[in-house]
Amino acid sequence: MASLTISHFISFLSILAFTEAGLIGVNYGRVANNLPQPPQVVALLKAQGINRVKIYDTDSSVLTALANSDISVVVAMPNELLSSAAADQSFTDNWVQANISKYYPSTQIQAISVGNEVFVDPNNVTKYLVPAMTNVHASLLKYNLSSIKISSAIALSALQNSYPSSAGSFKPELVEPVIKPMLSLLRKTGSYLMVNVYPFFAYEANADVISLDYALFKENPGVVDSGNNLKYMSLLEAQIDAVFAAMSALQYNDIKMVVTETGWPSLGDEDETGAGAANAASYNGNLVNRVLTGGGTPLRPNDTLDVYLFALFNENQKPGPTSERNYGLFYPNQQKVYNVDFTLQGVNNNRSVPINGSKTQVPATGDVTPSSVGQTWCVANENAGEEKLQAGLDYACGEGGADCRPIQEGATCYDPDTVAAHASYAFNSYYQKKGRGAGTCDFGGAAYVVTQEPKFGTCALPTGY
Repeated sequence: MASLTISHFISFLSILAFTEAGLIGVNYGRVANNLPQPPQVVALLKAQGINRVKIYDTDSSVLTALANSDISVVVAMPNELLSSAAADQSFTDNWVQANISKYYPSTQIQAISVGNEVFVDPNNVTKYLVPAMTNVHASLLKYNLSSIKISSAIALSALQNSYPSSAGSFKPELVEPVIKPMLSLLRKTGSYLMVNVYPFFAYEANADVISLDYALFKENPGVVDSGNNLKYMSLLEAQIDAVFAAMSALQYNDIKMVVTETGWPSLGDEDETGAGAANAASYNGNLVNRVLTGGGTPLRPNDTLDVYLFALFNENQKPGPTSERNYGLFYPNQQKVYNVDFTLQGVNNNRSVPINGSKTQVPATGDVTPSSVGQTWCVANENAGEEKLQAGLDYACGEGGADCRPIQEGATCYDPDTVAAHASYAFNSYYQKKGRGAGTCDFGGAAYVVTQEPKFGTCALPTGY
């Protein structure tokens, strides 16, 4: 009996040792007018240990900057090109030559998302999706680029049912026209389904019944699926398995999945329950830990969790509620919105707590100053250049009515005597006087909102008037 016990123990250790870690990437969106230049962004990615990135187009400056960086890239064909791509392979031949062949293999293009969340596009381009994917794949084969996968990122709203996970199903009106043909193409080409999954949306809409700890990967009692008795310790995994169940219901249980977008906003409007820096830090920090420590979901335990966080930067020109402009991990000046590590070494060095009595370690919460939670400030974007900062400073202190007395020579906030420091004080004064309203911290891209208290020398910026 002793030898059998030791044998079982060794086998158990072997299973643990070979639990494959998932992959972490980040979405590099650029709906903003105040972001660093692509070479600076690539340097930031490398400094943070981020070696996978997803973009929403095939921008030449971005793909050129990513060349020889050892960063794997997912690119996209925008939705507006799908009808042309579906109509004629000569279009996709030309597109592949101009947007893929031109950069590959120096730029490690790993996959193409043909469209993004096509089913919810108001321009109704769903009927073009699978023909466009088929033609893009044919063009890749034609130019000896068969190693590049094709897929299309779908929103979780493509599901008719997502709870319980075992009852996951696609919307009936999508199944025959697009879901089945797309999954068939993915199977044929050895590709995977791209899915954008946001537990934040589910929590925000159902905060009265969904535990915040469950949504943030924190310690919680878990949720048992009444359909198959599987126990879920996080909302994201339950949502992922709802998609797997929906595919299995259509006899496509062999298709892999990559979460191509997920994140949590560090700031939101008053009615956006759960938005905030502390929750964003917890969600993303705990998710990175969950992915990098290995293992799949309850329904697919042997599959890795491969995830792209949304997003690299706060994007100040995105429409919609405040949260839409505050999913970034970094401010435009490349400072972290909150502290999250992107490598296993960083995760292991992080402050941690046990979850559910197991030895799995997750960060307790992100590095957010407690006194600053719920407060916001407006600061200068030094990347905008002194001319733009000075113009914004002049406006804020003049027509804008900001209180600029503390930055006059000899006053309490004159030092440090720099345009950026003075502009930050003036911009913040204007922003606070305007009640921190939407659009009051922009100044033509010369400013942005932060959720951690900024200081310039010994001068602290006020939080209200």
